Parts: sequence; structure tokens; C-alpha cells
Amino acid sequence: MRRSWFAALWLLIGGLTAGCTNKRELDANGVPNTLVVAVYEGDNPGETTKVLGLVRPYLEKKLGMPVEFQKSTDYTTVIEAMTTGKVHMAYLSPFSYILATQRQKLVPMVAPGLNGKPFMYRSMIITNPKTGLRTMADVKKRAKELTLCFADPASTSGHLIPAAYLASNGLDPKTAFKQTMFAGTHYAAVLSVKSAKVDLGCCFALAYEKMSREGMIRDGDLVTLWTSDPIVEGPLCMRPEVNAAFTEKVRQAYLDMAREAPDVMKAYWSMYFPKQADSMSYIPAHDSLYDGLRKIASGMGDLTPTNK
Repeated sequence: MRRSWFAALWLLIGGLTAGCTNKRELDANGVPNTLVVAVYEGDNPGETTKVLGLVRPYLEKKLGMPVEFQKSTDYTTVIEAMTTGKVHMAYLSPFSYILATQRQKLVPMVAPGLNGKPFMYRSMIITNPKTGLRTMADVKKRAKELTLCFADPASTSGHLIPAAYLASNGLDPKTAFKQTMFAGTHYAAVLSVKSAKVDLGCCFALAYEKMSREGMIRDGDLVTLWTSDPIVEGPLCMRPEVNAAFTEKVRQAYLDMAREAPDVMKAYWSMYFPKQADSMSYIPAHDSLYDGLRKIASGMGDLTPTNK
């Protein structure tokens, strides 16, 4: 089973990076001929593809070169592609950024902003009403008989933050529960709880809200046991060997997007928060923005749950 998992991972990496052998090369000044960008599209592949089809011509016009988005259904593949130089740039979650920068220095360029300030979101722990669980105190009492699923291993709201919260309450995800696993995406985690395949699920609150708006879940389907404090959204990053002036040009293109291509900006952010999309923009990102999350991650040790 373990060998099959690794084989599948490398097939994903191969798919993500296929065709990039020449495109990923830099000229003598460190400028790519084609800007190759890795993007996680786990929960909304169809919508993400459609929206990136609007982002790409905007960037190509601003940068004067072809832009290629390489999409993946998991953050691990995006991290691997970025840290091994298979792509020049990536959209990263906060935790995937922290994991990636443990292996390779990256240049954070921009992050999502709301009304000019860093955009914040939340994590949730949910259960099916049939479990009879109503509070986290109930979870603690019955942990040994409960199954728990996270979303993606490199997800902030679907793994790092709920895992840290559980551990702070004496519930080590690796040992406290009957079984701990990854669902793969936030949607999969929510639907696994809804269908009673698992007792507890961890997810991105905005994904939960989107599923509710679209009728995938309804009032009464699930019980929210815990909601996190606000979490700062992740950055768009460039590899450090890319020409600094070019990196700044890409940064500026994203900073200009809300003003120069508001329809493109709105289309992207409307996937998760349609009511706030008009107030969204990209703002400059700095590594220190993630120091708080980095401290949480460093205190957690190995975050790979044990499947028992």
C-alpha cells in the first residue's frame, strides 16, 4: 500500500511537470521564456480552470510572455514542483508555504487582501448529528471510538490548525482517535462526515459555506463543533533564482489586477466569497506574515497522522 501511494504521488508530479523541461529554463538574465505557475485546484477544478483562463491573458499582456498554469489536486505536488524547480511560481496555502520554505527559500510576492488588509479565513471541525456529539468536550470523552479526517496534508485550515487545536486539548491526532486519515480535499472531508463515513472532519470554512450555498449540504446535515481564530491567507511565490526585476514585474501585475482587470479579479474570488469579491485585491506579501503559523507548525513535530 505504501509503495502504491508513492507511485501515485510521482505520477501526479509527472503530470504536473510534464512538458516543462524547456519552458522552465531561464535565460542568461534569469528570466523565463514561459512563466510556469503551479496551482492547487483540489475542490473546484472546473471553476479554477475557467477562472485561470481569464487570469492567463491578463498576465501575458502585462508580462509580454506566455504563461502556463500547471494544476494539481494536492498541495504536496505543488510544493514538490516548486522546490525542485519544475515551475517558477506557485499559489500556496499558508501551511504549504511554510513546508516549502523548510526546503527552499522562496520569494513571497502578494497575498489576497480585503479592503487593503490581509484576508483572513477560518478552520472548522464538524460532525454528523447521528454521532450525538455536540461539543468538543464530548469528543474528548469518546475520542477512542471516533474516526477523524483532515483535508490535504499541507492544508492550513484542513490540517495544521485543527491538528494544533486538538493537540492543545490533549487529543494527539496520531494516537487519540480510533482512526485518523486524509480525505484529500475540503469537499471530500465535508462529504465524508455528511455520509457518516467518518465521525469528525476538518475543513476550510469558506468551502463549507460554498457547499451550503450550492445545495451540497443543508441545514441539519452537520454540526459545527469548533471554529478557529482567523488565519491569514497564503502567498503567491516565485523561486529565488528568477530575475529580481522580473519577479517585481509579476508582483506589480497582481497588485494592478483589481484596478486594471476588475472582472478577472472578481471572477477568481467569487468562487468562495461572492459578497466580498468587489472588495478583494492583492497586497504585498512578506515572509514575516506567516511567523505565527510557522511557530504553530514547529511546535507540532511530525504532522503525518497514523492510519490505525
